[in-house]
Amino acid sequence: MRIGFDNEKYLKIQSEHIKERVSQFGNKLYLEFGGKLFDDYHASRVLPGFQPDSKLKMLMQLSDYAEIVIVISAVDIEKNKMREDLGITYDADVLRLRDEFESRGLMVGSVVITHYKGQESAKAFRNRLKRLNIKTYYHYLIDGYPSNVALIDSDEGFGKNDYVETTRPLVVVTAPGPGSGKMAVCLSQLYQENKRGIKAGYAKFETFPIWNIPLKHPVNIAYEAATADLNDVNMIDPFHLDAYGKTTVNYNRDIEIFPVLNAIFEGIYGDNPYKSPTDMGVNMAGNCIIDDEACCLASKQEIIRRYYSAMNKLVDGTCDENEVNKIALLLQQAKITTNDRKTTIAAKERAEKSKVPSAAIELEDGTIITAETSSLLGACAALILNAIKHLAHIDHQVKLIPSEMIEPIQDLKLTYLHGKNPRLHTDEVLVALAMLSLNDENCKKAIAQLPTLKGCQVHTTVMLGEVDRKIFQKLGVDFTSEPIKKK
Repeated sequence: MRIGFDNEKYLKIQSEHIKERVSQFGNKLYLEFGGKLFDDYHASRVLPGFQPDSKLKMLMQLSDYAEIVIVISAVDIEKNKMREDLGITYDADVLRLRDEFESRGLMVGSVVITHYKGQESAKAFRNRLKRLNIKTYYHYLIDGYPSNVALIDSDEGFGKNDYVETTRPLVVVTAPGPGSGKMAVCLSQLYQENKRGIKAGYAKFETFPIWNIPLKHPVNIAYEAATADLNDVNMIDPFHLDAYGKTTVNYNRDIEIFPVLNAIFEGIYGDNPYKSPTDMGVNMAGNCIIDDEACCLASKQEIIRRYYSAMNKLVDGTCDENEVNKIALLLQQAKITTNDRKTTIAAKERAEKSKVPSAAIELEDGTIITAETSSLLGACAALILNAIKHLAHIDHQVKLIPSEMIEPIQDLKLTYLHGKNPRLHTDEVLVALAMLSLNDENCKKAIAQLPTLKGCQVHTTVMLGEVDRKIFQKLGVDFTSEPIKKK
């Protein structure tokens, strides 16, 4: 993959910049971590070279005086919102994140359930956390948020929220995904701390949108596509333009909430140290782009993937047409179509000729491999076999898994497990390949190529089943599918 981002430089200058901000606010700073602190695969896709755990590594340098608060919205708990990159719900990810942070020596102080209005699912999750001895707090919906500053900045607004007890100078507020209410938690804590005589500070660390690249840069458009379900819109920061005469990029929720932050800071300090939402940020990612074209190309591919994902969700009934239409507009803004994804064209051409579901993969060197559904294998299973045979320099005519081995597995699926689809899925093919590799050198060579599929692109002409999706995720393959259900 063509590298467009200097990760080592990022780790160095980002940690230094956060330390500088901490020093500006005495002994208590609430640092909102936007996006994903851990496993930031979106950033690694649109900024090739960015490592998914970069922000975590940076934070570990501050571990001695930092603690983490994980935020989750009661609304997301109620609708079982998923992290698509991992295939797990947000509430499950809260527990995963806690385990991952603590395994790296980071302190997780508590969990805050936001947007709470008595949801039974939120109550059940809180009870589950209590049984695990995890401190849990409720933050409530506030009428007129974020515009009703008088109510928000009062005992009937932020004052009604549970006070989150923290013990360390730096409090990192993070969440499984966007829209969880991290900023509101930070602002609520500023209000609550002030009532207790503590002059706490606030800063924001959010990778996207990147403030010092153009508004319509593909990296920033890709962020809008990723948050289409939240109706996030990238905007020129009007406060920054007014204060400094400089054009910077932010997004609507930060700009909308800025008057609230301004009122709270003025109430605490008599003056706001920040003149704009951009001032609040500490993000240095824009300074670490070393190949703009590579990042543009990667971001355009991400926009297309997000479009297909939304189309698939629409068919499944898990999103509405507004989300699809918004990403369709973003495709136009980026001046691309789904045909700019090479695997889309290749898979459709194969399906047109074969008249059966087909799939295509683009390998690291640009080679396109295709496959189709047969009586023995699903298109994805056949695609993986074709790809790893090519990578292992095994002749295409060689059958790695003989049909006499596949047929008994099919019989098991239909006769004993009462399945309806006799074809082998990707996981079943890989297990069979692993068994054969004990005595077959070609199978052994083919399996050794699986790691090289990471970062490759796949498209299928029908929607993937859960098994195939999970296998591609585990292999690190980026996939898209036509919004057509298998028959």
